[in-house]
Amino acid sequence: MNDIDGILLNFSPGSLTLLNAILAIVMFSIALDLKLDDFKILARAPKPLIVGILSQFIVLPALTFGLILALQPRPSIALGLILVAACPGGNISNFITHRAGGNTALSVSMTAVATVGALFMTPLNIAFWGNLYEPTRAILRQIAIDPVTVAITVFAMLVLPLCLGMLLNTHRPAIAEKIRRPLQIVSMVIFIAFIIAALAANWGFFLAYAGAVALLVFLHNGLALSGGYLSATLGRLSAYDRRAVTIETGIQNSGLGLILIFAFFNGLGGMAVVAAFWGIWHVISGMGLAFAMSRTEAAR
Repeated sequence: MNDIDGILLNFSPGSLTLLNAILAIVMFSIALDLKLDDFKILARAPKPLIVGILSQFIVLPALTFGLILALQPRPSIALGLILVAACPGGNISNFITHRAGGNTALSVSMTAVATVGALFMTPLNIAFWGNLYEPTRAILRQIAIDPVTVAITVFAMLVLPLCLGMLLNTHRPAIAEKIRRPLQIVSMVIFIAFIIAALAANWGFFLAYAGAVALLVFLHNGLALSGGYLSATLGRLSAYDRRAVTIETGIQNSGLGLILIFAFFNGLGGMAVVAAFWGIWHVISGMGLAFAMSRTEAAR
């Protein structure tokens, strides 16, 4: 495992462009469920949304840093955990929240607001927490990551498609209704297939090192879900809202994480394996949690 910090995964520029486009389509399909009126409703009662965003961008990165200090993993693995924690909520969090019997409207709104907030918070959290830990600070110095470039990447892949999808749903609702479900299904299938294909190109490496990060990803994801639940509990949210905040904090946009890793960190081994393993595991843990939650109705 000592050489994981020096290994770079194979990922062509053409593949990276394709992944950017796929992630943008996924975000556009999610935005077809949103209208500006949804945010007006939350503006009248913003507490659950504020608690959720704080949990996503403040609590989770802080808990991640604590985990890194306690376990001191390899530098590239540690930076991978920081980067995943700095990403906004994942694309499937809304579906999982719905299956859990939580507040899906809150989940969708959290995804939207966190996506816009990621323009500033994702590069800020990577730089802040990454520079607090000396081994990861050394990697950031070598990479010389530009927060503005990261923000532009996040805007092109997430924020712009989000705005376009909301505009279509607001001004052409009939068209949005017609393409919403097929586009969501097709885009997610293509996204998953692409990630599998990318992993297949590096399968030997992934198998060799997945075991090294598996326990860390399990702990990190458990910490994320627990942090979301604790934040919602301390915020005195209803059980209905608490489920949404818990899942939204524990389901991260690992697709964005992979893009940032290949675009700015040259596919650095430990980071890529962390993000890829997260992308697999958070679906399993999220669906398992949703099944357990759905067995009882949440009080509103």
